[in-house]
Amino acid sequence: MRIAGPVVTLALVASLAALTGCTTSQPVIAPVTRDVGDLQGETVELAVGQVLNIGTGALAVDSYEGEVSDPSVATFTAGRVDGGTTYNPGVEGVAPGTTKVVLSNEDGGIQDVTFTVEVSG
Repeated sequence: MRIAGPVVTLALVASLAALTGCTTSQPVIAPVTRDVGDLQGETVELAVGQVLNIGTGALAVDSYEGEVSDPSVATFTAGRVDGGTTYNPGVEGVAPGTTKVVLSNEDGGIQDVTFTVEVSG
């Protein structure tokens, strides 16, 4: 009886099916990077799932707080240092629309930074 051939074929098909399940059908979207000093009054265009990476210059990445007027359009993530890795603050587009973002920093009496985020589908 020859069952080795069908068993190998079945194993190969199962392996390929498992690998296909691991792939993503969504392309990776590169982040948009801007310095906080360049955002005042600007409009930043993002796609759904795309992130605005905000450079804070000489100020600590965790010194900024952000408020998004319409969190159904975009969300703010605070900057942090975790295990020696530094993460800048950012804004992610979550649904098509337009919203205002206000960044504030209590360190040194820095003026609020207000800008607009336009998210496209």
